[in-house]
Order: sequence, then structure tokens, then C-alpha cells
Amino acid sequence: MNTQQDPERVQTVVIGGGQAGLSVGYHLARRGLSFVILDGNGRIGDSWRNRWESLRLFSPARFNGLDGMAFPAPPHSFPTKDEMADYLEAYAARFALPVRTGVRVTRVAREGRHYVVTAGDLRFVADHVVVAMASYQAPRIPPFAAQLDPDITQMHSVDYRAPRQLRKGGVLIVGAGNSGAEIAAELARHHRVWMSGKPMGELPFNQNGWAARAFLLKLMFRVVFHRVLTVDTLIGRKARPQIIAGGTPLIRVKSKALAAAGIERVSRTVGVRDGRPLLDDGRVLDVANVIWCTGFHGGLSWIDLPVFESDGEPRHERGIAVGEPGLYFVGLHFLYSMSSSMIHGVGRDAERIASTIDARVRTAPAADVVFAAGASDRAAFGPRPHHALD
Repeated sequence: MNTQQDPERVQTVVIGGGQAGLSVGYHLARRGLSFVILDGNGRIGDSWRNRWESLRLFSPARFNGLDGMAFPAPPHSFPTKDEMADYLEAYAARFALPVRTGVRVTRVAREGRHYVVTAGDLRFVADHVVVAMASYQAPRIPPFAAQLDPDITQMHSVDYRAPRQLRKGGVLIVGAGNSGAEIAAELARHHRVWMSGKPMGELPFNQNGWAARAFLLKLMFRVVFHRVLTVDTLIGRKARPQIIAGGTPLIRVKSKALAAAGIERVSRTVGVRDGRPLLDDGRVLDVANVIWCTGFHGGLSWIDLPVFESDGEPRHERGIAVGEPGLYFVGLHFLYSMSSSMIHGVGRDAERIASTIDARVRTAPAADVVFAAGASDRAAFGPRPHHALD
């Protein structure tokens, strides 16, 4: 029996209720546009709540506010993941953003002049669809992980919560980025730890030092990440492929701290021998646990539209899909700049997409519009906001 409901018509569907989706919603609402935000989690902010328990943001609170609302914490403190989750929930409530939780989108396709967004039995017909999700949706684990001895406890970092999940014995952290370093530092208090992978480099200063608080963090976040490393600069275009493929330098945990904690840096993990992880130098590690801090796939296979490159990345120009007018992306890694996937940088991309939608709505032929814009609510949002980094 067909239980699918009649489609709901809406001007814009925003997919994702994290910082990217809420930022888009804020800027759409300021323009008086009709939209709905769909999020698969049961509660706004759950994408942060469902991470490892000791996680703190890598940036100070002064850089963690979205447009229109500062983060409510001392400016030099590093908020916990639960504080970030609660902030997003409060942000949505403050601006009355229409977020529907527990609605996981399973397909986006085009039917005639409009898009159809499917989420289980729900269907939405829209003129515009914004995929407001980070590039970190589907865990990437090498195929040879299945060859590890079943007695070894293994998990991806997305499933790691606390040391109590692991068996007694050594731990191999596969991946030398920020998540790997943070988890390794935590586990080193309870286990012998090896960290495998090519070093990513690190920030050459202490985030808690006076120089960092006075000007270095401003320089890094407001200038380097936000204005220098962009697709509009030569240095940004050269750095972008490496940053996307390899990640960012260590921000908080430094190499000296890892060494002082007894963590042994080893070469890349390339396979399995006799049920144990094999390094590219031929060494086999006899460990009881393996945590894969090996990144993510985009996880966008549910977009049933010809907008992807051969590597699976969507084709877009600063978030505007190429060849699919009405489809947009916000929150992707280095969408426009290195800050595009960061809390402090997503607002600029969100405003550009909202502005593009606004312009297209106002110039679209009446026959092409499934839902006309209602009265503007701009007054409720006050004057045009400064971005967190402007």
C-alpha cells in the first residue's frame, strides 16, 4: 500500500540543521523568504552532542558565534561540544527558524521545473534546495580494516565517545589530524598509544598565550583562513587540493605534548598481516584497539542530479551548483575559503546563497514559482548584520 503523503510545496528547502543550515535560514528569513529546514537528528545540535565526550571546539568562543548572535561564553574560552549544541538550539529559537527535526532526506531529484525532496513518506516540492551540510557525512575506513583480528576493538572516530569503550592494551590511532591527536592525548592516560600517519604540521604558537589572544588568532581566523586562503587567490587555489585531501594543521595539541604523553608517532598504516595492522615500513603492531581517524566521504549519493565530478565532489561556483539552477551548497570543506566549513566562516557563504535565491525569486516568471514569497520579516532581524569575521 502506498503511504506516501501528498507533497508539501515550499519555496526553499534547506537540508541540514547544523550551523550551515541555520546560517542559511537566518539570511533567508531576513529577506522574508519562505523556507523549511530539514534535519535528520532528533534535536537541533545533536550532530555536536553525538561526538566524543571530552571534545572542545578548536577555536575560542569569540569566533564561534553565527551572524546575529554572539556565543555566550568568555571570549578566550574553548566551548564544549554540548555548549555548542545548546547554542545552535538557542539560535534557532531566537530567530524562530522553521526547523523540522527527525526528517532525514533520502533523495533530491528534479521533476520538470521544480525539485522534489523525499524524506521517507514525506515529499517537498521546491524551487530551491540548499544542501547545508559539511563534507563529513560518511566515515571513510580502508577496506583492509575487515581483515583485522576480530579480537581487536576497532571503530571510526565518529563512533568514539570515551576510553571506557576500549579493551585493555595498546591503541593504534590511524590518522594524524586534529581528531586523531585529541583522541590520542586522551587515551594516553590509560593506554599505550601509537599514532599513524603523515604529520600535518601545527600552528606555531600557543592558543592560550598572550600573543595569540592579542593578535595571532585574529590574524589566523580573520585574515589567513577567511581572506587569504580562498578560491580567488593564487595561494588559496594552490593550497585547496592539499587542504581538502590532507586536512588542517594541528591547532591545540602539539607534537611536543604528544611526545611528552608517551605517544609514539609511526608511519602510515597500509594493510593487515596476521590479523594485525601493518605499517608501510614493514612493522606490525600488536595492539588491542584501532581507531580510524581517517576522515569522511561527502555522503551525498542521495542527490539524484548530474552535479558531481568524477571524484564525487559537487560542481559548484561558490556554492551555486553548475548546470542546476536552484541547487546550492553551504558548509562544504573549502567551498570558497578555508573558513567555509568552520563556524566562524559559514555566514559569508550562507548570505551569498540567500542573496542569490532572493534575486532569483524576484525575477522568476510566475509560472515557475511553486510558492510565492510572503510578507517580509526583515524588520524583526534589524539592520544588515556584520559577519562574525567582518
